[in-house]
Amino acid sequence: MQTLSELGLAVAQRRRALGMTQIDVAKRAGVASDTLSRFELGKATDFGARKLLAVLAVLGMEMQYSLEGHAGSLESLAREHGLRR
Repeated sequence: MQTLSELGLAVAQRRRALGMTQIDVAKRAGVASDTLSRFELGKATDFGARKLLAVLAVLGMEMQYSLEGHAGSLESLAREHGLRR
């Protein structure tokens, strides 16, 4: 995922897959349901780290990061550089 909008869509998909409403998730995460709604729609102008981590925890999700250019398997890196294994 590259953008906050993409992350919002992933959160919405996960929430629906779990059969949870925005109100359920918002209450458990301690955020306003309208804020969660805007986030899922990609319209949140400010969705801080505390809110994001709380929502992800409720949904059983977590964030991972990687250094730019250092992510991926050896196979994907080889393809990226036009090499074959």
